[in-house]
Amino acid sequence: MRKRVFGRKLKRTTNQRKGLFKSLAQAMVLHGRIKTTEAKAKAFRGEIEKLITIAKKNADAMQFLQKNVPPKTADGIIRIAPLFKDRQGGYTRVIKIGSRKKDNAPMVILEFVEKIATVAPDKPSSASSSLSTSAKASAGKGRVKNNTKKTVRKTISKKK
Repeated sequence: MRKRVFGRKLKRTTNQRKGLFKSLAQAMVLHGRIKTTEAKAKAFRGEIEKLITIAKKNADAMQFLQKNVPPKTADGIIRIAPLFKDRQGGYTRVIKIGSRKKDNAPMVILEFVEKIATVAPDKPSSASSSLSTSAKASAGKGRVKNNTKKTVRKTISKKK
């Protein structure tokens, strides 16, 4: 019997669920909407709404949010919360979009009710950009590919 047991397991362990919800929260805050399965959306919807309510009511919400979500997500929630100051709840909506082709799972779009400006994630600087062009040429995949082709050609010509 599941008396007084709250939440959905989603066939994951506790740590896997926490990681899933953190990544969904980050995607939701960065993009304003996410495409996911209906079960994940229903399980996650309450979590994101609780975080927004805490950010909306408390001035010291940043400390609480940083314990529960990544810092970039916490900043985004603090930025989003004032948009919902007049709303008592129901910050998200679920739009059904049909089933996924592979496994026929019901898919939905989970989005904020208010229009959220999307934030592009920071692009990490690549280590190859600091290399010189000659170093790029010698370290690149193209050289390995050419050497492989030459080796194959040599072995074929030796067999003839």
